Amino acid sequence: MDVNLFSPLQIRSLALKNRLVMSPMQQYRSTDGLAGPWHLVHLGSRAVGGMGLVITEATAVAPEGRNTLFDTGLWNEAQVAAWKPIVEFVQAQGAKIAVQLWHAGGKGSHAHPAAGFHYLPPADGGWVTKSASAVSLDRQHTAQQLTAAEIASLVSEFAASARRAVQAGFDAIELHAGHGYLFHQFYSALVNQRQDDYGGSFENRVRLLLETVDAIRAVIPTEMPLLVRLSSVDFSEEEDAWSLADSVHLVTLLQQHGVDVVTASAGGFSAPDKTKVVPLYQVPYAEQIKAATGVLTGAVGLITTPEQANTIISSGQADLVMLARELLRDPYFPLHAAATLHLSVPAPEPYLRAFPPAGRS
Repeated sequence: MDVNLFSPLQIRSLALKNRLVMSPMQQYRSTDGLAGPWHLVHLGSRAVGGMGLVITEATAVAPEGRNTLFDTGLWNEAQVAAWKPIVEFVQAQGAKIAVQLWHAGGKGSHAHPAAGFHYLPPADGGWVTKSASAVSLDRQHTAQQLTAAEIASLVSEFAASARRAVQAGFDAIELHAGHGYLFHQFYSALVNQRQDDYGGSFENRVRLLLETVDAIRAVIPTEMPLLVRLSSVDFSEEEDAWSLADSVHLVTLLQQHGVDVVTASAGGFSAPDKTKVVPLYQVPYAEQIKAATGVLTGAVGLITTPEQANTIISSGQADLVMLARELLRDPYFPLHAAATLHLSVPAPEPYLRAFPPAGRS
């Protein structure tokens, strides 16, 4: 059977109506980690627009896990209550919703982007950041190295937030393990200089991520999908840089530990060569990881047209297309894409006058 952008996809018990996914995008509109009206409209409008899966912005598992004071969280019951009506609204539109759980690690404690996104010291309302090793990730401050006891606490915090995600009604969970944040700080040897069980060898550097996956799998329903977003490569020529071969090795392990989907992004500690940042430039990572492991993959990176998105799916390069900035420009991308691709996809009843079914005008 031919597969296209609007073909359904089953992931465990989760039935997606199409292959379009809203990527996590920070909004910096939260107080005390609480989602609010902005998040309801931001996420809900994309569900109205026809997305199959909506993923929240990166949502911290602890106050110290945030990048700024304005990031959402899932470390207490008030935050569960704040997420529930948003989750219910998205689901009522026929979309599914996942929460992306994260910890910024040594990249945390920054001012709001509108205020310059500079490091915020404890005296100014920030906090002491912790990472795999005592390194500077923003050229403004040096993070402290996490102790073994603190690492164990982090795993517990992720598991507790996963339980809260289930309470809030989320359909799936994604772990943010890329873009230079905590898990990436451990698995990339560019940052991880530890000499204990969490540093040195490949097996040691991926240990924290695998332990966290196991801890989450132990507390969420068996039928609930678990996704992981990785940085497939480090965008670095250094000998110790994380490589695509490393990602393939890690994804093989993640599959064995119960991960269902891998979003293949890249970078986090350094920027790519600007001459190589072109439409679809990261799609080959998803394609090669899928080919090597058989795992379901999500493709990202300057995907802006219906034709591009449809080709990624129909050619088998990836199983899902993750859209970010294009959805900021066009919340109704799926409805416009269906018209462009001459596919009959129903719009919400109140919007039918603008998106009539095929054959009607």
